[in-house]
Amino acid sequence: MKVDRHGRAKILSQTEIQLLLGKGLQTERDRALFAVALFSACRINEACTLLTQDVYDTQRQVRPYLLIRKANTKGQLDTRTIPIIEDLRSILATYQPVAGDVYLFPGRFNVGHINPDSAARIFRKASRWAGIEGASTHSFRRTALTQMSNAGIPLRVIAA
Repeated sequence: MKVDRHGRAKILSQTEIQLLLGKGLQTERDRALFAVALFSACRINEACTLLTQDVYDTQRQVRPYLLIRKANTKGQLDTRTIPIIEDLRSILATYQPVAGDVYLFPGRFNVGHINPDSAARIFRKASRWAGIEGASTHSFRRTALTQMSNAGIPLRVIAA
């Protein structure tokens, strides 16, 4: 459990996830950002730097997969495609970014993408509101990977 930003990110319970996505995160953008982090098990920087075209097609429909580009991954090793499950699809269909935005989650004044530190501030505020201690933006990744492991998905598949 993280205390004062030290330690391991908390693994979120289903109740905590529902509380955060349901009411803790105030805007559609924030819900979409953290839903992407949860349902794709990506790092917060990878979610923040997604391009609109990585998630939506030219008709503004949610693609069957999202694309995490090699340049935005931690080790810059390989581009990944991650299937979009129905729960995430409905959140992304509701979100619908502004037409013409390059980044899925634009930054302040629509310049660049949202900064991962800004995303972390949003998450801390939502966590305080929900009464969740020890969670961080990395909790979504850790939760998703733990759920996959508990479901019996081989480590080789999870690591890919």
